Amino acid sequence: MRVSTRREFVAGQAGRIECAVDQPEGTPRGIALIAHPHPLYGGTLDNKVVQTLARAFVELGYETWRPNFRGVGQSEGTHDEGRGELDDLHAILRHLSVEKPVLAGFSFGAALQAQLAERAPPERLVLVGVAVTRLKAPKVPPDTLVIHGENDDTVPLAAVLDWARPQELPVVLVPGADHFFHRKLDVLRNIITSNWK
Repeated sequence: MRVSTRREFVAGQAGRIECAVDQPEGTPRGIALIAHPHPLYGGTLDNKVVQTLARAFVELGYETWRPNFRGVGQSEGTHDEGRGELDDLHAILRHLSVEKPVLAGFSFGAALQAQLAERAPPERLVLVGVAVTRLKAPKVPPDTLVIHGENDDTVPLAAVLDWARPQELPVVLVPGADHFFHRKLDVLRNIITSNWK
């Protein structure tokens, strides 16, 4: 499958937001906005988990937008503890004028997407290694796809289950996977593509 990727810049409150845009063949069936892990710990739009999410959604026919958060790559501004980054994700949705995007994220980015889903109800929400121990992760739609690694020592599985339990929200467990899904990225991609309508 051939994928073309281009760079776009969107105006945010702190300046330009750099985005990688992955275009599927043919007419996209929708937009998937994918958020990367914590920028102060090396998170970028080129993170391997983020790229795996993008590949999965392009395979499903979505155009994917992968922004760099403030101060990362060519995005302007400085890290804002998640507040400004959430506003920037919302600014991208407004720029795209899309009513029901897919919202997906990894770690810090997943927690932000859970918050964004309260402002902009998505077609579907996909949370990978959601950082419930670092940021507020609110109640999410019941069809949210939550994927977590068994051996995640950054965000312990027990913490994710404590967050999911009151919502009766299923969590897809990847046996043997750590936080970054080393040697499990193909499993992650297959979970997404096989759980899509």
